[in-house]
Amino acid sequence: MYRVDLNADIGESFGNYTIGMDAEVIRYITSANTACGYHAGDPLVMEKTVALAKAGNVAVGAHPGYPDLMGFGRRNMKVSPAEAKAYIKYQVGALKAFTDAAGVKMQHVKPHGAFYNMAAVDEDLAAAICEGIKEVDPDLIMLGLAGSKHIMAAHKVGLKVASEVFADRNYMEDGTLVPRSRADAKISDPEEAITRVIRMVKDGKVTAVTGRDIDIKADSVCVHGDNPKAVEFVRTIRERLTAEGIEVVNIAEVIR
Repeated sequence: MYRVDLNADIGESFGNYTIGMDAEVIRYITSANTACGYHAGDPLVMEKTVALAKAGNVAVGAHPGYPDLMGFGRRNMKVSPAEAKAYIKYQVGALKAFTDAAGVKMQHVKPHGAFYNMAAVDEDLAAAICEGIKEVDPDLIMLGLAGSKHIMAAHKVGLKVASEVFADRNYMEDGTLVPRSRADAKISDPEEAITRVIRMVKDGKVTAVTGRDIDIKADSVCVHGDNPKAVEFVRTIRERLTAEGIEVVNIAEVIR
C-alpha cells in the first residue's frame, strides 16, 4: 500500500496583510505548516490557523523561520547553532501554546525558507534545529528535505523523521532544490508536476534538471495554495493520488 501526506504552508498573514488562501487549501491537505511569527504570521493568525486545522481534521505543525519579516524568511542569515536552536524553541513554543489551548497535539516541525534550505546542507545548523525541537517536545516529527542533512540530524538526535518532496520545484542532482533565483526553479505545468509526484511516491525516483534520475523518499508532498489556480492544483493532485491507489493521510500515519 502506498501512503503519502500532503502538506502546505499556511497562517502566513499578519496584521493588515492577507497572504495565502488558507480556508480553501486546508480542505485538501493533511498537514499544515503554521507560521510562528518570525517570517510571517502573528498571534491572532496563529490562533485562527490552529482552529481552522482542528475543524478540518488537519494535523498541525510549526513552520519556524529566520527573524526576517521583510524578506519573508527567504534571505540567508549567518547565525550560530545556539541562536538557531533558540529560534526554534521560541517559535515552536509559541505555537504550542495555541495548540495546547485548543486541545490539539502538535504533530511536526518544518523549518521555513532560508532556514530550511541552509540546514539541508549544513550539518551543524540541522543538528541545532533538531536539538531545539527535541527539547520542546521529543515526540514531534522533523519534516525535512528528503536525503538532506535534516534527515541525518533528526536520526542522530533521536527524533521521528519524515522526508519531504516538492510538487512544483525542480531538483539538483544532489537532491537539493534548484535555487529560486534560477528560471528553472519551478515546474509550471500542473500535469508534469502531478506525474512527477506519483513517480516519487511509487518509484522513489525524480528526474533532476540535468536529466539524470535520482533516488528520493516521499513521505510528504509540499503543495502551495496561495492563489485560486494553485488551490485547484492542490485539489487535483489529491484526487489523482487517490485514483492512483495512493492513500493520503497525515505524516504520523505515513511513518508509523
